Amino acid sequence: MTGNADTQATQQKPGNKQKSRKSALLILTLLFVIIAVAYGIYWFTVLRHFEETDDAYVNGNQVQIMPQVSGSVTKVWADNTDYVKQGDVLVTLDPTDAKQAFEKAKTALASSVRQTHQLMINSKQLQASIDLQKTALAQAQSDLARRIPLGEADLIGREELQHARDAVASAQARLSVAIQQYNANQAAILGDTLEQQPAVQQAATQVRDSWLALQRTRIVSPITGYVSRRAVQVGAQISPSTPLMAIVPAAQIWIDANFKETQLAHMRIGQSATVVSDIYGDDVKYSGKVVGLDMGTGSAFSLLPAQNATGNWIKVVQRLPVRIELDPRQVAQHPLRIGLSTLVTVDTRNRDGAVLASQVRKDPAYESDARTLELGPVNHLINEIISANAG
Repeated sequence: MTGNADTQATQQKPGNKQKSRKSALLILTLLFVIIAVAYGIYWFTVLRHFEETDDAYVNGNQVQIMPQVSGSVTKVWADNTDYVKQGDVLVTLDPTDAKQAFEKAKTALASSVRQTHQLMINSKQLQASIDLQKTALAQAQSDLARRIPLGEADLIGREELQHARDAVASAQARLSVAIQQYNANQAAILGDTLEQQPAVQQAATQVRDSWLALQRTRIVSPITGYVSRRAVQVGAQISPSTPLMAIVPAAQIWIDANFKETQLAHMRIGQSATVVSDIYGDDVKYSGKVVGLDMGTGSAFSLLPAQNATGNWIKVVQRLPVRIELDPRQVAQHPLRIGLSTLVTVDTRNRDGAVLASQVRKDPAYESDARTLELGPVNHLINEIISANAG
């Protein structure tokens, strides 16, 4: 009896294991089916509205610093990674030549003022000469009028009468010469005041030009930012086309996300985006929004664009740059650098925005008046030179 019981127990154990294995497989299969269905529902309702790319990089303004005048570099005040503020001096040029040109221009202005003042004085003198010649002509005409009746009565000789006629002609000629001299002098003088004279204005312009050239021997930063790509060295002879360095503002940063053309069907301006940078990882997530889609793919704007009509053609999915604007407060708290890699995810559920911008920008995208010079000081100097040499 004991042997039969053991045999029955041994036969029941494999059967129980088989049933347990079937139950576990069934439960596992049901679990996978539920997960797949849940994921399908989640993808259909949420995930399919998000477009993601890791072909996205940080971009920003790189303000090129170039001189406005030629000269020799004597001092370099900033180096790579240095922080500079708007208006800070970056490079100093040798001002010797500019100072000499400025002094020469001031001397030329003083000389022009004196010469023009002399012309204005001559104008009054020539006007008096005209009045004098008019008086002489009137006197000669009066003498001729008295001698004509005497000549007709043979009371004076014909020679004396001819002399009277010659005296009138001579007086008329002298008057004509005086008038022509006055007109020639007036042609060189325009306006009533000394400051309005063309020669004085031209000399004053040369003073302003030389003063500007002198001020521009100090090359200042147009914006606040960080120095990058410094190429200038002390002793170098530079010209207005020489790149010296670049200033990169930390605040003016955006993302150029290169999405595949198959991802752009539902992408619109104004849609929200999430940006994760490789430098900070998932610990920092930037909030952004789509501000524009470029008008051409990267290959279309490359130096050697693809020639697809040659016959040797292979279709490649193209990518279009999409600009993502970041929250300035987050960028200030977690600064980014140009060229860093990022992961961008765009929520395309809201499709109210436009595909292309339709409004013209009314305000300048960027501006700086740091390198704009006020002419008040040099204009005051010009007025002083004119007053000192006007007599």
